[in-house]
Amino acid sequence: MPRLLYLQLHLLVALFATTAIFGHLITLSAPALVAWRSLLAAVGGAFFVAVVMRRDLLPPPGRILQLIGVGCIVGVHWMCFFGAIKLANISICLAGMATTSFFTAFSEPLFERRRIRPLEVALGVLVLLGILLVGGFERGRLAGLAVALLGALLAAVFPVLNRWLVNQQRMNALVMVTWEMVGACLICLACLPWLDGPGAYVRLFQFQGLDWLWLLALAWACTVFAHAFHIHLLRCLSAYTTNLAINFEPVYGILAAVVLFGEHRQLHPGFFIGVGAIIVANLAHPLILRNIARRKLV
Repeated sequence: MPRLLYLQLHLLVALFATTAIFGHLITLSAPALVAWRSLLAAVGGAFFVAVVMRRDLLPPPGRILQLIGVGCIVGVHWMCFFGAIKLANISICLAGMATTSFFTAFSEPLFERRRIRPLEVALGVLVLLGILLVGGFERGRLAGLAVALLGALLAAVFPVLNRWLVNQQRMNALVMVTWEMVGACLICLACLPWLDGPGAYVRLFQFQGLDWLWLLALAWACTVFAHAFHIHLLRCLSAYTTNLAINFEPVYGILAAVVLFGEHRQLHPGFFIGVGAIIVANLAHPLILRNIARRKLV
């Protein structure tokens, strides 16, 4: 992988990590938070495509429902992500999400109709062992960890679908993001009464403090820009490679949570051993691939 591309990928991951910080700061429930995030992102994406880029907002015929469907998966994933933060904390949520590469090792071959790569499965298993260590030492927060794992499973699906759409259909990344955000907003609004109970739509407008500011940053910087750039990188990188790099999100996010909220005082040392296993898997992947490529050239 070219160094510039690798640096861009990790800057993107650092930006993704800030979503957890905003999720902690925003007082709304997880479904309400995601509904506003996706709505504002859809509006921002549509404005940029139509006004700044002066391009057609409509994707190729027959693709709108596909994009909305992918957006629904993204919306449920985000509800799991922010729900895990509310149920546990930032560190537990991000550690659970780091199992995405394990699930992607199976989902990407399934969608792309290729053989499963033993290396990807092995590194995924190492990540899984890390998460078992996290879960074993943080039993009081297992509900948050379980929700995060469900979110990781969904996160292993939608990048693969986006990779297929961007490579096979040649759609503009921001057009894709805009329509996917419509799907994410619709699924969240549909789930609101079920997850938040009676009066959920009224509480949707009960903002406190700087909620609006954090929502705007979350929607436009961490969603419109970040996800469009993510889709752009999928033109050059596999979903497995990007998801493995995104496993560094716990590292960046946990460091930020330690600095901003002092979360290290709530965590057992075994938690950090588990996160260490996740980091080893991420560092091993590009090194092993580089050695394989060199052997083929010899």
